[in-house]
Amino acid sequence: MFDLSEKIALISGASSGIGAAIAQTLAEFGAEVILTSRRIENLKEVESQIKETGKKVSCIACHNGEMREIEELFEKIQKTYGSLDILVNNAATNPYYGPVIDAEEKAWDKTISVNLKGPFFMSQFASILMRDNRGGTIVNVSSINGKIPMPYQGIYSITKAGLIAMTQSFAKELGVDNIRVNAILPGLTDTKFASALTKNEELMKTVLPKIPLGRIAQPGEMSGMVLFLVSDASSYVTGSTFTVDGGMLA
Repeated sequence: MFDLSEKIALISGASSGIGAAIAQTLAEFGAEVILTSRRIENLKEVESQIKETGKKVSCIACHNGEMREIEELFEKIQKTYGSLDILVNNAATNPYYGPVIDAEEKAWDKTISVNLKGPFFMSQFASILMRDNRGGTIVNVSSINGKIPMPYQGIYSITKAGLIAMTQSFAKELGVDNIRVNAILPGLTDTKFASALTKNEELMKTVLPKIPLGRIAQPGEMSGMVLFLVSDASSYVTGSTFTVDGGMLA
């Protein structure tokens, strides 16, 4: 049920952290993975690690917030592979940490562009390829912030809530084409992206007691849920969100 052999999978934000872990897991279970992030050189280490296991992998640079680069990405996928079976929208940014009342327009524009506009059009282009291929799966990496916004992460939380709504909207419209769309909501995870929070000892003293498992997550602990959602094991699951947070929102 978890066999992904002969599947083509595209993972955005795959250069490190959760995206890299997801790419490695999908490759391990047989998928041919396409890694993408803003700079192709950032993907080389992950590509090398996957190649060492004998699995198929390639890299294509794409700025998740730039429409033309998204179009070029899918033009290359169409030309090279002819189809796409799996899309994982993982790329994200959080350029501003502070009170919403002090947030500047440029922080709003950048966060909306990368976290919401990018996944929307990535999903749109992917859906066209999947529809022509008689189906596929999309997984959006949202956040527990999309359910309960965290202090000083207002814009980021708004985009992650939007990603949940986007998941449900696409699922309702694309089910007829046998395209399933779901989302995972990671809790605090030990990544470079979240290091401003995880390295703050005073903040951790406040956060950790709120997590029943008593620790933050490792990136690889997100990939099992993604594997489930892109495999036949979840063949009747669409439009759903899955919290992976150690019990923080329980």
